[in-house]
Amino acid sequence: MQYIVKAPTLLRSTISLPASKSISNRALIIHSLAGGKARPDNLSDCDDTEVIVRALKDRPHTIDIKASGTAMRFMTAYLSTTEGEHVLTGTERMRHRPIKVLVDTLRFLGADIQYENEEGFPPLRIRGQKLEGGTAEIPGNVSSQYISALLMVAPTLEKGLQLRLIGEIVSRPYIDLTLHVMHEYGVKAEWSDVDTISIPPQHYADRPYTIENDWTASGYWYEMLALTTDAEAKITLPGLKDASRQGDAAVKYIFSLLGVKTVFEEKGSELPTNVHLSRNNRTLPQIDYDFNYQPDLAQTLIAACPVLGIPFHFEGLKSLKIKETDRIKAMKTEMQKLGYVLHDTEDGEMTWDGERCEPQTQPVIETYEDHRMAMAFAPLALRLGEIRINHPEVVSKSYPHYWDDLRQAGFTIEKTDTTD
Repeated sequence: MQYIVKAPTLLRSTISLPASKSISNRALIIHSLAGGKARPDNLSDCDDTEVIVRALKDRPHTIDIKASGTAMRFMTAYLSTTEGEHVLTGTERMRHRPIKVLVDTLRFLGADIQYENEEGFPPLRIRGQKLEGGTAEIPGNVSSQYISALLMVAPTLEKGLQLRLIGEIVSRPYIDLTLHVMHEYGVKAEWSDVDTISIPPQHYADRPYTIENDWTASGYWYEMLALTTDAEAKITLPGLKDASRQGDAAVKYIFSLLGVKTVFEEKGSELPTNVHLSRNNRTLPQIDYDFNYQPDLAQTLIAACPVLGIPFHFEGLKSLKIKETDRIKAMKTEMQKLGYVLHDTEDGEMTWDGERCEPQTQPVIETYEDHRMAMAFAPLALRLGEIRINHPEVVSKSYPHYWDDLRQAGFTIEKTDTTD
């Protein structure tokens, strides 16, 4: 399937974003560890969250988490500490995404985990049991989901967990978000040193919990505000917190560099409120930013800046190579179709210095089974007139009603059965 996306002249709408996937997935695991009576409210309806909901509810012997890296990592730790034997598997891509660092750490703590096929990769055979816990180390530059998975099960370990992160700590806001949700469920979990988190053995409280909306999803609407030529454009996004613990709330600062203004109806509120986005038409001539703490926002900026004619130098992108696809390679390939030549380094840096090439006559964007490819490229229709996207259904992984929301905002979306 292919979508042909055409942009409106005016951009004025109120958009109900999905609930935070990151918070939903953490709250579900903790909710189950707490005894599972007061299910979280306003759960995300995305694929990543749905696979966790089904796994926790049905507990089948073979649990297929499909393409959800979050579910693979969180469920690996969860199943290791709860009774029962399960095989944890996923898509072909998932079976080639590394998980050895997490498995090694859980084994060190006493977990019974075996690889069904290739060493270091799913599927996993897990025999759950009570783990002793204690002290463990894990590299700080691996996926923060490994670390979060260990932290969430830590209170259930007989000796708790003192987890030391070795070397550079990447995506720290996601680690802090995990600790925040754990606090919300009544446990003590703290940074006891600059590189160490200490969690004593204790019990989660089974309590009502409401999920706030997703700051990561807001990034695509910030991108649209940066790209539109409608000087009076305004998008309202309900259900976001000014004082959010979501790391991607930094999107409001990043896009201020591209001329997007953010106004909260209730400034500084701990409660969700309406957020109003508008244009101030003041942009920097070049953008330099380290995405170490917000890697999921990177594709949005990588797509938008060249189309706006703004050179960039982005760092902290190394983790993009092991996401749903190699996002560095995918972005370079697809932006070249549009006439922009991007460069990258092995150290996780990417630049665009203004270099152009001949664009394809009628480019079609491939999505590589990656939801963020589709959502980052669709807003470019505001400058290109239209954009064609193959396999647009991939957005269900994190933002199932994305295309409906674009239609609500005035975009025209034509469905065809032609894919290249």
